[in-house]
Amino acid sequence: MELAQATAMLARTPKTLETLLTGLPPEWVHRNDGPGTWSAYEILGHLLHGEATNWLPRARMILEHGADRPFEPFDRLAMLTWERGPVDALLTRFTEARRASLDELSSHDLSASDLDRRGRHPEFGEVTLGQMLATWVVHDLTHLAQVGEVLARRYRDDVGPWRAYLPALDRVAEAE
Repeated sequence: MELAQATAMLARTPKTLETLLTGLPPEWVHRNDGPGTWSAYEILGHLLHGEATNWLPRARMILEHGADRPFEPFDRLAMLTWERGPVDALLTRFTEARRASLDELSSHDLSASDLDRRGRHPEFGEVTLGQMLATWVVHDLTHLAQVGEVLARRYRDDVGPWRAYLPALDRVAEAE
């Protein structure tokens, strides 16, 4: 896990989401694939919630307390209780939160040995800071793919025979 590459990837997520979601009508942004799935808006909310309560708070726990204190459990569904606002406002909040997260992460001036420092995950037990930061990148990429797929499935029935070559149209990701 190369920290500079990881943070460069994390810095791309807000702009990618902004490009995909800005100016879309509500029927695109709020469309989901049924119970137990998320819309692009809800995925964005999930990412925003993670900025406040998951990645940096857990990194701080590792740096300050090591594995002596377990992480707080992450509420993956918290964004479902939020009052809906304009997607542009949510994008702005996410962009600002991500910038602050990466600025704070950079301020720790982490070394390779810091990436081996351990924390305690409530489900997985001991994990390293490097593992958690790599997971953050993969989490973003997974949700970016999920946004692309939920948007694509809006045209599931409109593509005609090309559907045979478009597996994303039949692959529905459950909310995770």
